[in-house]
Amino acid sequence: MDYFSLISQRESCRNYDPNRPVSHQQLTRCLEAARIAPSACNSQPWSFVVVNQPELSAQVAECLQGLGMNKFSENCPAFIVVVEEKATLSARLGGMVKSQEYASIDIGIATAHLVLAATEQGLSTCIMGWFHEGKLKDLLPISKEKRIRLVIGIGYAAKEGLRPKKRKSLEEIATFLES
Repeated sequence: MDYFSLISQRESCRNYDPNRPVSHQQLTRCLEAARIAPSACNSQPWSFVVVNQPELSAQVAECLQGLGMNKFSENCPAFIVVVEEKATLSARLGGMVKSQEYASIDIGIATAHLVLAATEQGLSTCIMGWFHEGKLKDLLPISKEKRIRLVIGIGYAAKEGLRPKKRKSLEEIATFLES
């Protein structure tokens, strides 16, 4: 699949088929895509906790729900929890000097790599930032001192077909300064 077809096919899934499991090999390919993502000063400030067992996935889904959010996660067969790790000293110092949070940017890039790798394998994903961090840390082997940044639901969509993408026009988001 060419790159532009791939990025056009990736969308946030909110309707998973709970009866179609995700294989260890598929999840490993997704993690490999995240692992090779670029990062500031090659800091690689991330780690991933993969949940791919029905009972534990159901418990993770409960940690993602609240105030009507992420109810769809109850049908999601697998999750990848993205944990922020300590960045290298050079990345942290550079971030302070430039008032940038490079670790957050790096995690976003790695997450994009991961979800695109899932799409390329015929899987669907949803990147979620709404979750009960304390409950997830109690449930999973994540240190209390670490910060969970995202949870990615991953599985097969219950129905095929893409929704139309609603995006701003190129004119609204880009300024060309060319000769």
